[in-house]
Amino acid sequence: MSVDRVKQYLSRFSMQNRLQEFPVSSATVELAANALGVEPGRIAKTISLYRDREAGCILIVTAGDTKIDNAKFKAQFGFKAKMLNAEDVEPLTGYRIGGVCPFDNPPDARVYCDVSLTRFDSVYPAGGSESSCVMLSCDELFHLSKSKQWVDVCKKREGA
Repeated sequence: MSVDRVKQYLSRFSMQNRLQEFPVSSATVELAANALGVEPGRIAKTISLYRDREAGCILIVTAGDTKIDNAKFKAQFGFKAKMLNAEDVEPLTGYRIGGVCPFDNPPDARVYCDVSLTRFDSVYPAGGSESSCVMLSCDELFHLSKSKQWVDVCKKREGA
């Protein structure tokens, strides 16, 4: 089970107690925010995209209330953003849809954290299943996910 894999990964950093499991689904931003009782922006969603001309994928971890800005993505990475097809999600990310998290991914998965997260003291990425999450600071998320860098590839939020 993927949530056990995440627990084991987090135990290397003495953070396994940060993993929360719910009796309800947390597979979407809205469901996760409801399960936790937090605003949707604090859900750190992991967006799974194809890499251009290379094996593997790109995982962009963003605030739950944002969306990828295609022009910014192309300027950052040099190619158009294309979401993974459903059948490619688990083989390329190591997790099923609804539980994709930025930890302990296959070697060809490259993780990037979006600056949209930095307005929060703590965020909640998925914990490897459709009913789990992990509470982390942005710095912890960056380091635990082995993120390549902070990027700015999301649309500006209304009122921001």
